[in-house]
Amino acid sequence: MPKKLYFVFAALLVAAMVLSACAKTPVATEAPAATEAPAATEAPAATEAPAVEKQQLEVFSWWTGGGEAAGLEAMIAIWNEMYPDIEFVNAAVAGGAGSNAKAVLATRLAASDPPDSFQGHAGQEMIGTYVTAGQLEPLDDLYAANGWYDVFPATLIPLISQDGHPYSVPVNIHRANVLWYNPKVLAQYNVEVPTDFASWLTALEALKTAGMEAPLALGENWTEVQLWETVLIADAGADMYTKLWNGEADWNDPAVLKSIEDTATLLGYANSDFATLTWQDASKLVADGDAAFNVMGDWADGYFYGTVEGGNLGLTPLTDYAWMPVPGTQGVYDFLSDSFNLPVGAKNRDAALKWLTLCGSKEGQDAFNPVKGSIPARSDADKSLYNVYLQSAMEDWSKDTVVGSLWHGVVANDTWKNQIATDFGAFVLDKDAAKFQAAMVASCASFGPCK
Repeated sequence: MPKKLYFVFAALLVAAMVLSACAKTPVATEAPAATEAPAATEAPAATEAPAVEKQQLEVFSWWTGGGEAAGLEAMIAIWNEMYPDIEFVNAAVAGGAGSNAKAVLATRLAASDPPDSFQGHAGQEMIGTYVTAGQLEPLDDLYAANGWYDVFPATLIPLISQDGHPYSVPVNIHRANVLWYNPKVLAQYNVEVPTDFASWLTALEALKTAGMEAPLALGENWTEVQLWETVLIADAGADMYTKLWNGEADWNDPAVLKSIEDTATLLGYANSDFATLTWQDASKLVADGDAAFNVMGDWADGYFYGTVEGGNLGLTPLTDYAWMPVPGTQGVYDFLSDSFNLPVGAKNRDAALKWLTLCGSKEGQDAFNPVKGSIPARSDADKSLYNVYLQSAMEDWSKDTVVGSLWHGVVANDTWKNQIATDFGAFVLDKDAAKFQAAMVASCASFGPCK
């Protein structure tokens, strides 16, 4: 082949090969990355990735009514502001001053399905029940990090500790031995405010004689047991009362029998339908003027004083309602403390620690207690936020002799307390004081320190 034709032929061959290659190569508009990729709304990252569930915090309590529910809502409002990405699950169970909730809680703990934190009372209810069963984590690090050893009362720390380790965070201090009364009713019947136990009985008799069918408002079983514990303080005195619960005094003592007999006398002035009423129902009898007196813890102040919008009565203290220690218990503070804890196996442990930190904070306690009807556990509260009753309670707490409540978990573990409730229920029916005293001797030997 002539050399010139050879170069022409080679050039044509190369051009043909280039054209063939271009025909087989996709153009940019047909590239898989541009034409076969899903649209933005169908991207796997948006539609196929597992949805991120909102973190939760499940808090278990029995705060479902009155000032206690309002106080919890005040805490929840702070929580939602601080942690908007963590849903607060309010797992409150109503009824029986916590007895219904505790039954549900026991079932869950037995099934290793604890809430992230649950309410309990400082003292033997918490220590003798849940700590003994190995169901709570100690909170030493949380206490140290927040400086709580310096702001919680020295009298309280040992009651929430076992072997020097704190196991719960107290949000408040309550008083159980309060006699609430309607001053307008006493004025209407020309009856003086009692000054001691004898004058209280005199006032009750005068009211009944004047036509008031039930001058003493009473509610369901636990309110009756609380009534008796306050009468026991009045008849036995603070020192013996404390020694009865720690095993240093004898339940066969005559003062115990007298307290039971005095309680039977008081029951004679109570409303006949007490077994069907909640503590709020009984308190409202006093507010409405259908009864003159009611023995109830100072959570009743939250119910009396709190806003109507919150389910409370919106009354004016010292005008619509007033108070004094249960006659015969002046100078004694029958205390309890609501506390929260960290269960072993909590699903949302970090959220629970945040909740406990809020419970122990000044902000949390000053939001919770004024509407709950309790005083803060902390010593640095803003007193200006508290109403006239609560300020008086703060004053008494600072100077009175402190004893622990029976019904509210300070002096008796749950097993012993439940047996007492059963025995007291029988006493309410048969009014056999000696029989109930013998039952107290037996239950202390079986479940308390009288071994």
